[in-house]
Amino acid sequence: MPAQSVKLVVTSPPYNLGKEYEDRLNLSDYLEQQGRVISDCVRVLRTDGSLCWQVGNYVNNGAIIPLDAVLYPICSQLGLKLRNRIVWHFEHGLHCSRRLSGRYEVIMWFTKTDRYTFNLDPIRVPQKYPGKKYFKGPKAGQYSCNPLGKSPGDVWTIPNVKSNHVEKTDHPCQFPVELVERLVLALTNEGDAVLDPFLGTGTSVIAAIRHGRRGIGAEILPAYQKIARSRILLAIEGSLRIRPMNRPVFDPQHAGRSLTNAPWLDGNPEQLSMLEQPDAE
Repeated sequence: MPAQSVKLVVTSPPYNLGKEYEDRLNLSDYLEQQGRVISDCVRVLRTDGSLCWQVGNYVNNGAIIPLDAVLYPICSQLGLKLRNRIVWHFEHGLHCSRRLSGRYEVIMWFTKTDRYTFNLDPIRVPQKYPGKKYFKGPKAGQYSCNPLGKSPGDVWTIPNVKSNHVEKTDHPCQFPVELVERLVLALTNEGDAVLDPFLGTGTSVIAAIRHGRRGIGAEILPAYQKIARSRILLAIEGSLRIRPMNRPVFDPQHAGRSLTNAPWLDGNPEQLSMLEQPDAE
């Protein structure tokens, strides 16, 4: 690929856990491999572009090593500047018996220079208190919040792709489309190119083309290439089933649950009243 040809690099690389799509390496070898890939991504990244590297933990003999901590020096040495360490929080995953179960991973958002694209408005989320007003001063009585919504902040609660997720394929560690959509909308403009060097089942390309961007990906496993091509074609046709952005994470009525019969409320009317509010999760 030519130098400075993509606006956004976004990916979730293997975590060196010995999954079906990777060989488990010594940590030093894994970091050297990641460094080569990141270096080439920096080469093709535009000066006004961003690199988003989404990682979890490497686990060795029961001890965890946060991959963002050991990958940060590599990115810093390549001249990248860390703008945010976004925490992706989800509710479901493996249950640990000798430590607390992991329920978050991290997206390291780097830029190549201080001149980069950042569009906040397309990724705003509903205000928690939309009716809040200034109570004094020259703006007294006016709404104090942005009518387009609030910033999502740097902690994003988005469901991970498990067995009952509408986007689930045969890939064991699949990216949810809405997670990448936020990055695409915030860090690129229409017509820009988005690259995923560990494409998997095509999620990053799908997020790109859904919003008028160009998607590019690299994937070495034929089984995942086949799934990616199929999903991308469905996305181009507009018939791919995905979880919409900003859909509430938990909707008791949609889940078919009766709050009045929920045993964990223990008959507490105050808890029930709180949960029936529109903002309740």
